[in-house]
Amino acid sequence: MFTGIVQAIGKVQSIVPEGDALSMTVLAPGFFAKSKRGDSVANDGVCLTVETCTADSAEFCLVRQTVANTAFAERSAGSSVNLELPCSAGSLLGGHLVMGHVDSTAKVLKATPRETGEEVDLEIPAELSKYVIRRGSVALNGISLTVAEKNGCDIRVALIPETLAKTDASLWKPGALVNVEVDMIGKYVENFMKEAHLAK
Repeated sequence: MFTGIVQAIGKVQSIVPEGDALSMTVLAPGFFAKSKRGDSVANDGVCLTVETCTADSAEFCLVRQTVANTAFAERSAGSSVNLELPCSAGSLLGGHLVMGHVDSTAKVLKATPRETGEEVDLEIPAELSKYVIRRGSVALNGISLTVAEKNGCDIRVALIPETLAKTDASLWKPGALVNVEVDMIGKYVENFMKEAHLAK
């Protein structure tokens, strides 16, 4: 589990097909010093398992389902990737609970610079719209963000200078795809209500 507070920006060294999966190597000097084979690391919000690693780089396997549901199918060597290690029981919850189980991708519609920071408009898939509320939380490329505005499937997030400096959000341009994970609480509530209705 993660909190959506990005800890480092990595660079994709390579991303190559391996059967119906992708093998991706990410470079982030010093970031993987405490990681080992089998550990989880959020890469642009996607919880991936370390296959091999050194202090400076790690290799991950992205299976077919992961590739289909995320923006990694469009990535190539040199791409930036937001990195976060999993939280512990004593971690500060600076963002919100992020599982690393990305729901789909959102398309960037517009990025508008403001006197302080930037506002970004995105289009989320219609099937996810019901889980996203104004002033609620959403994870975009693994970044915990507050939904400033919502109009149907279009949402707006406001990015402060710290977020722009410490994540890949400054690279979000119109047409780009970013990974989106909606708040899991809404999905649990919906499932509970369905199960309760069927039990009657």
